[in-house]
Amino acid sequence: MEVVSSLQGWTRGSFTAASLTRETYRKGKGPVVIVVHEIPGITPAVERFANEVVNAGFTVVMPNLVGTPGREVSNGYLAQSMLKVCVAKEFTTMALNKTSPIISWLRALARSLHTEVGGKGVGAVGMCFSGGFALGMMVDDIMIAPVLSQPSLPFPVGKDRAASLNLSPDDAAVIAQRAADGCQVLGLRFDKDKLVGDRFSSLRTLLGDAFIAIELSSQSPKDHSVLTEQRDDPSVQRVLEFFSEKLK
Repeated sequence: MEVVSSLQGWTRGSFTAASLTRETYRKGKGPVVIVVHEIPGITPAVERFANEVVNAGFTVVMPNLVGTPGREVSNGYLAQSMLKVCVAKEFTTMALNKTSPIISWLRALARSLHTEVGGKGVGAVGMCFSGGFALGMMVDDIMIAPVLSQPSLPFPVGKDRAASLNLSPDDAAVIAQRAADGCQVLGLRFDKDKLVGDRFSSLRTLLGDAFIAIELSSQSPKDHSVLTEQRDDPSVQRVLEFFSEKLK
């Protein structure tokens, strides 16, 4: 493995599982937290948030699913990454009642890291297109600190997709039982974010009192990325506290 200059202090590696190989970036010590980037990729704002998780006392791993790590956001870069997400077979962007195949890879990554690092369990945070991925990872008992920031898959074309949680019925049943057994889920969104659709209502139905919702007042129609581009500092702090409460 090697340290990548565009991500200061992060160690680059790769992980293969579920017929997929993806680049990873790792930093820190302590319980494991997987930070899954939003569109367009591991931007400086995503790295800033991930560094804060590291500084809070965690081993952080960022998978590189699309985009160029360290690259700044631009309209062209957003469009390029969106196209890759839409055509890649590992992301279920439109289908209902189906868990994205990338979840199997993320679950295997979490298991591998937990075996290596140990601890009570692992945490994960997804954002935007990856916002619901930590929910899918709850199928495994080791996922004890799932955070969903502005979950946006499947893309909200129509009422049913706007309410869908990107889960198969079998996975949803396991996750509902884990919530009933006490595994809490933290969710964050801006209240007028159309990409999130009606998913918070669906999360309340599936998870009941185990769902902790942070819904921020939108100040602009562009408000979307709670932890990064339209960053809300108290929300970042709440995520760090959630990881500490559950993992330490």
